[in-house]
Amino acid sequence: MATQPSGLKPLTPYELPPLPYAYDALEPVLDKQTLTIHHDKHHAGYVAGLNKTLEALEAARKSGDMSAVKALSKNLAFHGSGALLHALYWESMTPGGAALKDGVLKSAIDRDFGSFAGLQTHFLAASKDVEGSGWGILAFEPVSGRLLVLQCEKHHDLTIWGVQPLLVCDVWEHAYYLQYQNRRADYVDKFFTIINWPGVEQRLKKFIK
Repeated sequence: MATQPSGLKPLTPYELPPLPYAYDALEPVLDKQTLTIHHDKHHAGYVAGLNKTLEALEAARKSGDMSAVKALSKNLAFHGSGALLHALYWESMTPGGAALKDGVLKSAIDRDFGSFAGLQTHFLAASKDVEGSGWGILAFEPVSGRLLVLQCEKHHDLTIWGVQPLLVCDVWEHAYYLQYQNRRADYVDKFFTIINWPGVEQRLKKFIK
């Protein structure tokens, strides 16, 4: 039996994180029904799919039969990205929003986008114009040490390896359709008013030297 390497925690299944606020706390931007379905059904589905895929991969390794590895690898990326991006999505918002203050994040935004208004214009446009379903993402790219705004059309494709998402806007229809129908732009504009900027800064501080 293999021993547990020093310093590594035992592996446990992924769990659905609770919302960091009440289901109705983001109203009127996002209503209780939307958040309840989004968190308890969609996010929970990604977490369950991720755990199921990991179990299937473990069984495949034990049996030596890797004939399903292509499909399982796709499922791993799809459910894993969905689970982790949704966890960050909830943390990206806070009731009433929280203002950006002077600090390392503001300095990085001014350097990389010219101003907060420059970031806002870029982030809103990118999130509104994602083709199909996907995400608008503010990320830290560690090689150059800069912030980037990225579009993610499918959350298991089209990434830059190594980037660390700091702020994400879910523009899959399940995130807004009950309340905003096909008015994605209205939803994205409202989303920007409830961003938790101090939380974004805390995530950035984990990665900068």
